[in-house]
Amino acid sequence: MNFNVLLVEDQKEISSIVAKYLSKHNYSFDIAEDGFEALELFSNKNYHIAILDIMLPGIDGFQVLQEIRKTTDIPVIMLTAREQESDRIKGFDFGADDYVIKPFSPRELMKRIEVLIKRVYHESNEIVLTAGNIKLYTSSMKLVKNDLEIEITSAEYKLLRTFMKNKGQTLTREQLIEKSFGYDYEGYDRTIDTHIKRLRRKVEDDPKNPEYIVTKYGIGYVFGGEKA
Repeated sequence: MNFNVLLVEDQKEISSIVAKYLSKHNYSFDIAEDGFEALELFSNKNYHIAILDIMLPGIDGFQVLQEIRKTTDIPVIMLTAREQESDRIKGFDFGADDYVIKPFSPRELMKRIEVLIKRVYHESNEIVLTAGNIKLYTSSMKLVKNDLEIEITSAEYKLLRTFMKNKGQTLTREQLIEKSFGYDYEGYDRTIDTHIKRLRRKVEDDPKNPEYIVTKYGIGYVFGGEKA
């Protein structure tokens, strides 16, 4: 399986070295140089693990970590030049899984990534949500329909996960936003309609006559129908 890594580091000499090692170990990755860019990438793509520097322009790594933890439990390794115990405890309180103190060995970082990925994404620990001919893998964030994997965005994954965990329940747009993206979602309510339209193209046999994601006019949506 190909794992996606989000590397958040503003020092290019460090990010370039880590990038070389990620490529060598066959990881796909994106690099963000500040906290805002990191959150933008995270909102538009599925990542399996994040490597997150604490000292960043814009918003720091602790704030980025807090935002990430509102919607996902992916493993996060914090990078820091500060060795204070209070900083490490703060990171763990916010949901960090591991710490690497600068300067660090890239080989050690790769080993820490490997250990976390094996722990979190081991097949026996994978939770699979199933409805009809679709399956959603909640650790590896995969959508499979008729045994074929289908690419989905981070937003689509989060919405589908909410739907599949709430089968038969009519959800308003506000409820979908809260359950999928958290209270601090900054998009418009109607943006949800756009995500759902795209998601229907991927899960429905006939998107114009949906059997999974059904509209309840004047209320919202329900994940139901004969197939679910």
